[in-house]
Amino acid sequence: MNETLTITPHQDPGIRIQVEAALDTLRPYLEADGGSVRLVDITKEMVVELELLGACETCPMSSMTLRAGIEQAVKRSVPQIVRVEAVNI
Repeated sequence: MNETLTITPHQDPGIRIQVEAALDTLRPYLEADGGSVRLVDITKEMVVELELLGACETCPMSSMTLRAGIEQAVKRSVPQIVRVEAVNI
């Protein structure tokens, strides 16, 4: 039998690369304040799951940074993404 491997959008390595590239544009700003972000997963619902690192973990403004900064930048670069969530806040 010849099985065809179907890659769904969330499994597409190109999507992951695009999300990482969007995050790379933001990392210098986060790092300037002692924080960073790590891509954990992209779900089948096209939700990006991130881990906030360093100062971003405990910053009271992290939810605003996530929605107004990170989510908007990722969705602008990768329109297939529906939402961005932090798994550790």
